[in-house]
Amino acid sequence: MKIGIMGGTFDPIHIGHLLLGEFAYEDFGLDEIWFLPNGNPPHKDSRAVGEDIEERVEMVRLAIHGVPYFRLSLYEATEHKESYTYQTMAYFKETYPEHDFYFILGADSLFSIEKWKYFREIFPSCTILAAMRDDKDQEDMERQIQYLTEKYEAKIALLKAPLLEISSTTIRERAAKGLTVRYMLPDLVAKYIREKGFYKNGESENPGKAEKIAEKRTI
Repeated sequence: MKIGIMGGTFDPIHIGHLLLGEFAYEDFGLDEIWFLPNGNPPHKDSRAVGEDIEERVEMVRLAIHGVPYFRLSLYEATEHKESYTYQTMAYFKETYPEHDFYFILGADSLFSIEKWKYFREIFPSCTILAAMRDDKDQEDMERQIQYLTEKYEAKIALLKAPLLEISSTTIRERAAKGLTVRYMLPDLVAKYIREKGFYKNGESENPGKAEKIAEKRTI
């Protein structure tokens, strides 16, 4: 099967993430999209991000509920060490040799990927789908793709997705002020945030533990 990988802190997951997965699924004929919440990403405060992993996983589960080709992967969520993309993709490639993997990333990540740890090891394990935010980015994106392809033999394709001015930071700030986050994320996720009182005072009220996470439709 052709599997798309959508990684992120998903704090919280929102419509932009889901649309990106949907466009990748349709435009590249993928069979499934695996959403991969990060447990301890190296570029974040691992203590703050790690403590709320159970809640972030639950929000992803609620967001993809009812979409048969969206799946939840707990591989990084249950890891106690820092999560690096090269390790994750190597694990998937070794564990599921029958699948072809497509790693979905944003434009900013495409231009900074050479700063990632052992980034060269990512390229043999997957095709990268680089999301282009709007038509104005296309020439720069194509030049960067050509550069990475020629220098590292990377397999990279442009993923054209709608430009949405929605960010997890904005959602957290609005929720902290008691403002609506309706239409920015799925209704089930908005309800979960409201009922749990998340992001009040900048954090969740009920931080969880990764060991408790269990979900039937997980990888």
